[in-house]
Amino acid sequence: MLPKETCEFIEQKLINVTDKVTVIVPVYNVSSFLSKCIESICGQEYPFLEIILVDDGSTDESGKICDSYAEKHTRIKVIHKQNQGVRLARNAGLDVATGQWICFVDGDDYIMQNM
Repeated sequence: MLPKETCEFIEQKLINVTDKVTVIVPVYNVSSFLSKCIESICGQEYPFLEIILVDDGSTDESGKICDSYAEKHTRIKVIHKQNQGVRLARNAGLDVATGQWICFVDGDDYIMQNM
């Protein structure tokens, strides 16, 4: 394992501390997991974060959950689209992403603090 100072140095060289990071979350019928997923992303300390939730035609409450979070958090955008699968949901997010860096988190997953 590398020393903390080395890891911080490498991290600083890989990403400028003011670069915007876009997190794209494809969402399809994951209402029982979605709040934990979104909370884990919103809980990140990195200030330049854009979150795009792509509701891929969910038939459960997932779309409403996405809208609810977007009303409370200005850095969350929601796209509602017809169900076409995860690949096209990710592409829909990429179409509106403004970050210099992109990452994907599935709607039934969550991320650890300070990722």
